Amino acid sequence: MYRSAILSLLATLLLAASCNTTRPAVATVPTPTESSDPTITETRNLDTMTVRPSTNGVITEEEMEGRTQPEVPTTLPPRAIAYNRVHDLLHTKLEISFDWEQEMVIGKATLRLKPIFRPSDELTLDAKNFTFNSITLANGTPLEYAYDDDRQRVTIQLDRAYTRGQEYTIVLDYTATPAASGTAGEAITSDKGLFFINPRGEEGDKPRQIWTQGETENNSRWFPTIDKPNERTTQELYVTVDDRYKTLSNGTLVSSKPAGNGKRTDYWKMDLPHAPYLFALVVGEFAVVEDEPWNGIPVNYYVEPKYRDHAEAIFPYTPEMLTFFSELTGVEYPWPKYSQVAVRDFVSGAMENTTAVIFGEFMNGTDRDLIDVDLNEKIVAHEMFHHWFGDLVTCESWAQLTLNEGFANYSEYLWMAEKHGKDAADYHLLEEWQGYFNSVRNGSPHELIWYDYPDKEDMFDAHSYNKGGAVLHMLRHYVGDEAFFNSLQHYLERHKFSAVEVDELRMAFEDTTGEDLSWFFDQWYLSAGHPRLRITTDYSDGSVAVTVEQTQSTDDNVPAVFKLPVDIDVYVNGTAQRHRVTVDQREQTFTFAAAGRPDVVVLDPHHQLLAEYDYQKSAPELAAQYRYAPAFLDRYEAVGLIGRTEGGGEFEEEVLTAALQDSFYAIRGVAVQSLVDPTPVQLERVRAIARQDDRSQVRAAALDLLTQLEDEQLAPIAREAMEARSYTVVAAGLQALVATDPEAATKAAAVLEEIDNEDISGALADLYSSSGDLTKLPFFESRLESVDGYAALGLYTAYQSLLAQGQSAEQTTGVSRLKEIALDQSQTPWRRLAATKAISDLRNSLAERVESMGDAGDLNKLILEMGTSLEAIKAAETNTDLQNIYQQF
Repeated sequence: MYRSAILSLLATLLLAASCNTTRPAVATVPTPTESSDPTITETRNLDTMTVRPSTNGVITEEEMEGRTQPEVPTTLPPRAIAYNRVHDLLHTKLEISFDWEQEMVIGKATLRLKPIFRPSDELTLDAKNFTFNSITLANGTPLEYAYDDDRQRVTIQLDRAYTRGQEYTIVLDYTATPAASGTAGEAITSDKGLFFINPRGEEGDKPRQIWTQGETENNSRWFPTIDKPNERTTQELYVTVDDRYKTLSNGTLVSSKPAGNGKRTDYWKMDLPHAPYLFALVVGEFAVVEDEPWNGIPVNYYVEPKYRDHAEAIFPYTPEMLTFFSELTGVEYPWPKYSQVAVRDFVSGAMENTTAVIFGEFMNGTDRDLIDVDLNEKIVAHEMFHHWFGDLVTCESWAQLTLNEGFANYSEYLWMAEKHGKDAADYHLLEEWQGYFNSVRNGSPHELIWYDYPDKEDMFDAHSYNKGGAVLHMLRHYVGDEAFFNSLQHYLERHKFSAVEVDELRMAFEDTTGEDLSWFFDQWYLSAGHPRLRITTDYSDGSVAVTVEQTQSTDDNVPAVFKLPVDIDVYVNGTAQRHRVTVDQREQTFTFAAAGRPDVVVLDPHHQLLAEYDYQKSAPELAAQYRYAPAFLDRYEAVGLIGRTEGGGEFEEEVLTAALQDSFYAIRGVAVQSLVDPTPVQLERVRAIARQDDRSQVRAAALDLLTQLEDEQLAPIAREAMEARSYTVVAAGLQALVATDPEAATKAAAVLEEIDNEDISGALADLYSSSGDLTKLPFFESRLESVDGYAALGLYTAYQSLLAQGQSAEQTTGVSRLKEIALDQSQTPWRRLAATKAISDLRNSLAERVESMGDAGDLNKLILEMGTSLEAIKAAETNTDLQNIYQQF
């Protein structure tokens, strides 16, 4: 599963919510800063240890004196274990139809099972909020059953005790109403299991759809099963729908037959066993776009009809990835088809249902919308890799979730390196590190294999995903590529179609390498946290000394000492001498011969280590690092930090001038954003970027800089941008045109209103908000429920800014519309946040107006109403992240 943006971008949401600003400039490129990029900042404030253990990590008797002894526990700690299986679910046959008006599933489930080891005359199934018409054996013999008080599990008395190897079949006739239950979470914002979208056609032209989201244990809200990750079953699904709808499920479509009254029954069959949470069903009016078969298996894309011609841009490189991952793992894609679909109002980012991947509507767009957008391909890679790690080999319990999500996360790195080069992959890895470090900064670290999690849904965090992928990257670097991928092949082949725990992954690597790797798995999978390293260097008498001190706090099961095999590059006269060391003490000094004073010393030149650094480099060292060190992160760090380093001067000019022509777009972008008063040479390079850079975001950043500088050549450059194919560049060009030719900008804006693109809408919103043209309020209102993500924050902020310039009647109507969106828990978290923030900002703006002009009856009344609305919104909000943010309003 790909987590929704609200999790991975929480730090940005917090910042945006606390600042009353207009939307950020179009398509900015992240710049390394002390607050947002802990992995590369050279002046970090690290935790101070109140008691420092000796260098071997052992606390002496002297250190123990005077301490209060910890209380001796009297009970065992909580521990999430794998589900204790009594029966083996062999096969599931479902016959399903729907009552759209009541949002009801009408179903019959035929389940074939057998006891695993001990004889049993009783079967317990997960079946949440069902009404059972009957439960019988296959021959029709009625069976007695008891339903839990909370209607979550049904216990069935079998006709006799069955022994190991004896199969039996039961039939359950039932109805289920998933909408009547379900709660909101964070990674998965609702656990109803099966969702009706616009079921009664009351939401205008919004498509009517049905789709499922089973992870973690929510498919048992629409069919009875043993809803645990260590269960596996083959599957048949007969689904009856109106003829106008397409259906999608796991496996292959065997038949499609008329069912009378304008209906049709589709029969889907999955012959290979998979976990119940991976069952999927989608119903809707989709265009089905067939790609070329891959090794004889169907590859297709389900999209809304208007996106028919853009399906391959929405789900890019799918056949190419199937080949790449098959060859990389040494295990050919094992399933009978590969289908992908984008649905409305999806409650997560995307979900790896076996052969039937479901994505949120954020994937949709035209080929112009998706120019330079690499998010889509990362998510396609993530969900596809799950078909090996998660679907073929499945974590046995949710405590082991990183065995699914860590691999899927790392597939994004693997794909980016294959398709776009190592710089692109390392840039992605940096973003993953940032997500993990930010999550630890906002909470407590925990183990990757987290046996005492508060709730299974808490496993879907930046540990299981970001840290899990980063740990695999370290393991790959330690054992080498050949051993790493051979180990993965061994692991997959040994455990295919079964559930696994982390020790089985460790043993696969030990079988391949012959090395005991318990130290690695203990410190990275079974312990919490990561190292924090303070690094200093000293040169004298032909040798350089590098001191590495581990300063991490030892709270929350974080090791006092990590074992870190790592390289150190010492650059002298532009040439690196590499030294392999192992950091395995709290503080260590490594001394190397050097022919002269080093230009710069680089710890971990491969940049594979998951660690935070306090490593202060001078401007000459940063300049040398940009000149000589080849890795993306070395160059990125030098460009981002040199302007904040004392004595930068000529070194800053040298680095930024060179970086404007760097081979990788993110470094060019950081260089553009770092310029304040560019030299003539730098200015000419910025103009060239604005005209022709091959990355839209960087070109847009250059246009924005030239606009701020009021560059004399901006007018023709802006007009060129208006002709670009990328909407990102067009939007930046419009903002530049406003500064140089307002009349032309106004004419262009009228044409651009017809384009449904977030960058264009954002540029128009800025223009209209600044103009104070109240006739443009309908423009905003037509887009409030289609914009999402960062773009929602920008558009809603511009909307309230324009409302603030209007009359009380317009403001009252606008606030009512915003409140409606903020209270609607089916809206995305971004929209709810944007609407709530807009109400808060408008209230503050109007309060300032009242204070400056004295009594204003209508405004006072509206301000009070907005305060009441904010309290109602806070009370109604179900998302924990948003609840925390709303405390600022």
